[in-house]
Amino acid sequence: MDVLAPLIAAAMNAGTPLMLAALGLLINEKSGVINLGSEGMMLVAAALGFAVTVQFGSSGLGFLAGAAAGALMAGLFAWLVVWLGANQVACGLALSLFGVGLSAFIGLPYVGATIQAASWAVPGLADLPFVGPALFQHHPLVYGALALAVGLTWFLYRTRPGLILRAVGESPESAHALGYPVRRIRLAALLFGGACCGLAGAFMSLVYTPMWVENMVAGRGWIALALTPFATWRPLRVLVGAYLFGGITILTFHMQALGVPIASQLLSMLPYLATILVLVLISRNVNWIRINMPASLGRVFNPNH
Repeated sequence: MDVLAPLIAAAMNAGTPLMLAALGLLINEKSGVINLGSEGMMLVAAALGFAVTVQFGSSGLGFLAGAAAGALMAGLFAWLVVWLGANQVACGLALSLFGVGLSAFIGLPYVGATIQAASWAVPGLADLPFVGPALFQHHPLVYGALALAVGLTWFLYRTRPGLILRAVGESPESAHALGYPVRRIRLAALLFGGACCGLAGAFMSLVYTPMWVENMVAGRGWIALALTPFATWRPLRVLVGAYLFGGITILTFHMQALGVPIASQLLSMLPYLATILVLVLISRNVNWIRINMPASLGRVFNPNH
């Protein structure tokens, strides 16, 4: 039990950036737009959030800078895709590659620098045996991500704005005919998704690993993209998937620490192999994907749909 509690806590920390980014991408895709630039947005946010924290000594400002950086990059993507009609896949890939280079440039003066991560605890609950260290000694953003998953479920399926957002994703032509501003709705969804990816990136450099290292996101943006079909575009299932993949990541580290006689390179591949395996299993049921995927999103990959 003494070993299990830290493993649960580490899995929650590892899953939080995946959950934040995937929830933002889910809202993008519910509006009928897929943004493949999540990796680049997370990297730029991680670099800028860390730089702002070092310069001003405030992690709060660092998180704000990270969210703003993600939203700004998403705004650029929205201008190209929503207003100029550029290809979503090409622009998303370009945004991701751009983010890799820009984050390296921003973070160059801070390579190897570290910050002191603040310790957090929920009063009255953090001292409980087992559940205290496992569940109640986390950064507030961990609980914020949980609340966001619940809040987005309520928003999408219990509110009129959520219904309108889903209508835009299902049939933008019909939504436009009813008088809804499709472009502005998609812009708002993309900005929200970018801000979530920005918070995820800032969490990586300010909490999960309180330092800046080039390419430190290490493919988590792509895993977050894979989480949306894994969760069949439902926020609470994103929560489960994020913690699952976070747990696999922590398990590989733990196995390396225990000296399991498997090459460390193979263990490091496990989260990504698990992602591919899950997507292959899900893709076998084409009808399930078709029922849950926003209709206009399907036309991005199948123009004849």
